[in-house]
Amino acid sequence: MKKILLLFIAFTINHIQAQEVKTLTYFQNDTLKLDLDLYLPKKKANEKIPLVMFAFGGGFSGGERTSEKNFGLFMAQNGYAVASISYSLYMKGKDFGCKGTLTEKIKAIQIGVSDMWQATAFLIENADKYNLDTSKIFISGISAGAEIGFQASFWDYKLMNLYKSNLPENFKYKGFIGGSGAIQDINLITKEKAIPMLLAHGSNDETVPYSAGSHRSCPTNASGWLILFGSYAVYNQMRDLHKDVEMVTFCGGGHEFSGYLFHDGQQYVLDFVNDVLKGKKFESHIIVPSKKKDLSGKYSFCE
Repeated sequence: MKKILLLFIAFTINHIQAQEVKTLTYFQNDTLKLDLDLYLPKKKANEKIPLVMFAFGGGFSGGERTSEKNFGLFMAQNGYAVASISYSLYMKGKDFGCKGTLTEKIKAIQIGVSDMWQATAFLIENADKYNLDTSKIFISGISAGAEIGFQASFWDYKLMNLYKSNLPENFKYKGFIGGSGAIQDINLITKEKAIPMLLAHGSNDETVPYSAGSHRSCPTNASGWLILFGSYAVYNQMRDLHKDVEMVTFCGGGHEFSGYLFHDGQQYVLDFVNDVLKGKKFESHIIVPSKKKDLSGKYSFCE
């Protein structure tokens, strides 16, 4: 038994070491240096690697790009590259809640999105060096990172980008994976701009609205009042457009489920990117009861 255990440990270590992790600087000026960790699978001759961009959560004031290392390794072990980026934490030391300033909150998101675009452009420019397939770039994130992913996918790049416009003309992410995120304007998701999505959210999330609602559940007279359209609102929009979308709802759950897809639900992500790249069509809503009851009565599927 001891010999079998040692062989298993050796196999696991070798399997993980077969993946490569590179820390790269994707943006630098006189005052700012931003890095990303690029998780690469074992190289296969003449085979370009699909890429998943990832942004961590933390309310634009905290968090680390290394927080989802296991997700990066998991995807690399299954043939995908993952770029987990650092981005500007503009709200550090500021109020991102109800007593904050609306324009500051939007600025924080815009800076984070611009950083994501910059990181994407950097990897496109260096795609040959790392054997990346620039036609198969997905974007993903948790909470604030998912808000970055939503806006990066649908905002007008030329209008909203704060840095050099260096993404290819008509660039489009291949798909979006979001944990408890939201978009500022649901009407940005059109038939022409829609991309396949995998979304997860708790139906009782009081931080980022599950459907349409105010950020942090702020009252309308709050200085930081911001209306957002969460995962369920986006899911319904995608269904109305007859576009590919998969939604995981944690009935009664709150913001604690924001990281699910990148922790316990990693297989969902792998299946999603596989299905998108195979050209499969899909639309599904997976209902997961949580320990908390949904007493809102808003959603019949949670009763």
